[in-house]
Amino acid sequence: MSLVYYKNKKNGVTYVYESVGYWDKEKKQTRNHRKCIGKLDPQTGELIPSKKYAETMQLLTHKKRGPVPSVTYQRQFYGATYLFDAVGTKLGITEDLERCFPESYTQLLSLAYYLVLEDRNPMSRFPRWAKTHVHPYGRNLPSQRSSDLFGSITENAKHHFFLLQNKRRIREEFLAYDTTSISSYSKTLKQAKYGKNKDHEPLPQINLALLYGETSGLPVAYRKLPGNIADVKTIRHLLADMDFLKQKKVKRVMDRGFYSEKNINAFFQDHVKFLIGVRTSLKFVRKHLDDVRQSLITRSHYHSGCGLYYESFLTDWNYTEVKKRSGETVKDKKRLYLHLYYNDQKATDDKTAFNKLLDRLEEELQSGRRNPDHEKLYTRYYEWKETPVRGLSLTPKTEAIAKAEKDFGYFALISNGIKDPIEAVEIYRTKDMIEKAFGNLKERLNMRRTSVSSEENLEGKFFVQFLALFYLSYIKKAMSDHGLFKKYTLQELLDEMDIIEQYRQPGGHTHIGELTKKQIDLYRLLGVEPPTLV
Repeated sequence: MSLVYYKNKKNGVTYVYESVGYWDKEKKQTRNHRKCIGKLDPQTGELIPSKKYAETMQLLTHKKRGPVPSVTYQRQFYGATYLFDAVGTKLGITEDLERCFPESYTQLLSLAYYLVLEDRNPMSRFPRWAKTHVHPYGRNLPSQRSSDLFGSITENAKHHFFLLQNKRRIREEFLAYDTTSISSYSKTLKQAKYGKNKDHEPLPQINLALLYGETSGLPVAYRKLPGNIADVKTIRHLLADMDFLKQKKVKRVMDRGFYSEKNINAFFQDHVKFLIGVRTSLKFVRKHLDDVRQSLITRSHYHSGCGLYYESFLTDWNYTEVKKRSGETVKDKKRLYLHLYYNDQKATDDKTAFNKLLDRLEEELQSGRRNPDHEKLYTRYYEWKETPVRGLSLTPKTEAIAKAEKDFGYFALISNGIKDPIEAVEIYRTKDMIEKAFGNLKERLNMRRTSVSSEENLEGKFFVQFLALFYLSYIKKAMSDHGLFKKYTLQELLDEMDIIEQYRQPGGHTHIGELTKKQIDLYRLLGVEPPTLV
C-alpha cells in the first residue's frame, strides 16, 4: 500500500488517496485500486481524514492496540527544543507562564526558543524556523500575530510571573543590579531620550535595568527606564519597584556607577544589605588606602585563589535621614565594611589605558581637533604654548600624571553586611554575569535596537527576550560548571543537540533518531535526562 497525492487545479485542494497494487490477469499488467482518505492541511501539511476513513481508523484502533498505520510522515528537529522543554519544567518557567498567560504561553515559549537557537535572527524569520522544529505552539506565528501577542503582555501578568519565579529561587542570594542602554530610531516611544549611551551611539535610547541572582545565575526581573535617567538616580525607584518580590532580606550588589551618599543612606534607611564598588578617590577611602599603601602589597595580604592583595576596615558611615512628615534631619553613625584590593594585572591594564588616553589628548591638541568633552583633561595633564615659528609646544604635568598613576591597580568595595574581603570580592565578581546577560540580550537575542514603534509592542518584545535569557543563562552556567566551554561554543553545543530529529505519524506515534553517546552525555551534564527513542 502507498499514498498518492492529487492536487485539484480548480479548487487548489490536495487530496490523499490510498493506493493498493494488484495483478490484472486479463490485461497481464499491474493495476491499482485507489480510495480517497482525506485531504492535506495547507498550513501544516498534515492529513485531514475524511469522515468515513476516520471512523474506520477509530474502529481499527479500538479492536487492536498499536500504532495507527502511517498516512503522512513528518520529520522535524527536536533535540534542542526538547532540552528547552526540560529546562522550562525544571525551573518552573512553563508552569508559571501558563498561570500568568493561559491563552498565549505556548506562543511565548516558541518565540523564546527561536531567539535562543537562531543567533541574531529577526522575528520575521520565525515562520521558516517553525516549519522545521518541534516547538510548544506547534504552528506558524505570522508577523501580525506576533505584534498582537507583544501588545497583549500586561504589566500585571508580567509582574506576577516575576513573583512566581522569585519564590522558586534561593531567598538568601545577592541580586546583582545594572542598567544598559538600547538605542532606538523610533520617534513615538515616550521613554526614548538622549542620555549617556553605553554603546556610544548618537541616538535616543531606552535604559533597561536588570536584576540577576548571583547564586542561581538566573535573571529575576527587569524594568524599563527613560534614556536620560542616570544610573545613580535609579536606586530609590528600584527599591520601590522591587517591593512586589516580597523578599524579607533584600541584598544588592552593583558597580560604582550607582554610588552616592544619598543612595547609601537609602539602603540603610530601607534595611537593605548591599555590596557596591566605590572610587578610591573618595575621602574616606583615600584616608585608609594611604595608611596601608606600602604594607598592602606584601605576601601576608595576598590571596592566591583570587590573585589579589587585600585589606579590610570596619569604619563608620555618617548616616543622614530627613523625616518626611516633620522635615527633621536625623544624623547617626552606621557600621560599614571597607575592603581594599590591589591587582597586578589591573595595574598594567590601567597604565596601558591611561597612556592611550594621553596619546589621544596630545593628538587632539596638536591637530587642532579638540574634543569639548576633554577640555578638563587637557588642562589637568598638559601645559602648552603656541608660537608662529615652532607652532604648538606641549609640556606634560608630571605631578598630575604621577597622582593619577598612583592608584593604578587599586579598587575598593563597601558593604553593610559582608565583613570577609574575599567573600565580598567573589560575590562582586559574579556581577559579571549581568554584563554577559546584557551582551546576550543585545547580540544573540537581537536587542541592540528596539525595532518596534509602539510602547505595547516594546514591552512584549522585552518580555519574550527576558524569557529567552532564562534558557541562555541556565545553559551557559551549566556549561561553565562542567568545563564545556573548553570543547564547545554555545552555538556549537546547541547545534549538536538541534540535529536530533523526531519522526511523527498522524496517528500519534512518534519516535526520535538514534542518539550518540556524546549527545547523551551532554544532556546529563546540562541536568536533563536524554529523550527516549520511542
